[in-house]
Amino acid sequence: MPERKNLCVLVALHNWDGPLAGQLGEDEARHASERCANRIERAISAQGGKLLHQEPDQTVAVFERSDAGVQAAVDALERIRNLPPLRGAHQPVRLGLHYGILESTESDAGPAEGEGVTVARQLAGLCENEQALVSGTTVMVSSSATRNLISAQALAGPSWARLAWPVYAIGQRTGLVTSIPAAARLTQRLRIRHQQDVLFVEELRPVLLLGRELGNDVTIMDPRASRQHARIERRREGFVLFDQSTNGTYVAIEGQTERHIKQDRVVLKGPGRIGCGFSADEVECDLVFFDIV
Repeated sequence: MPERKNLCVLVALHNWDGPLAGQLGEDEARHASERCANRIERAISAQGGKLLHQEPDQTVAVFERSDAGVQAAVDALERIRNLPPLRGAHQPVRLGLHYGILESTESDAGPAEGEGVTVARQLAGLCENEQALVSGTTVMVSSSATRNLISAQALAGPSWARLAWPVYAIGQRTGLVTSIPAAARLTQRLRIRHQQDVLFVEELRPVLLLGRELGNDVTIMDPRASRQHARIERRREGFVLFDQSTNGTYVAIEGQTERHIKQDRVVLKGPGRIGCGFSADEVECDLVFFDIV
């Protein structure tokens, strides 16, 4: 039976033929591809990744955590950009990352497949040379520090609009996701209390993720919560909760009627409670408490 597991998959394409071979000659182009593959393998090893298979034109690896996968991509690009120049041409490497299902067999008779590999390979195919693209799912399960290595906004345009998920570029960050002009900076912080944990949404952590998956900042154990249930962003208008779940999010702000939002947003004002997939009045459930300090 195939084993199914959610992992961060990195697919690197390092083709040497095509326009590069025409520009440099086959021997030099092939050597450039081999040098890229060596640097990619070193970056994967440095971040604790597992090399699934490597061919002359591509490398596939997996990581237990998205943070390690993104850091490996950043490391690989840095190593590759330090290689000797190719007469004005970019190094022949394109990287794609996706956090998703990997299917493998106990015998390892063939290469692992599944959604994780399929989407990562598709992203790599959409790259330009010396570029790395990452899926929105990977961003959602990455830490705040890792998200600072990724572009602030999803790529826009007809090519990207056709995809079923947002795509971000690694190493091209132009500002925080919730960057605020200096004249309008928020001095307040949103305090989040869940079980024994206390977290803050603030300038140093402008995004906080909630959901059933362990990669979230706040892990909700209730089965009614989605894997990536909701996120809270520090924005100019305040602290905004965005629901992206199946069952919706219930928000009870002190002095107001409880609101149920689904695929929508709400500004969190004052102390209150959040129920991920269940009413915030269910006091015995895995509630999240918030207040502005």
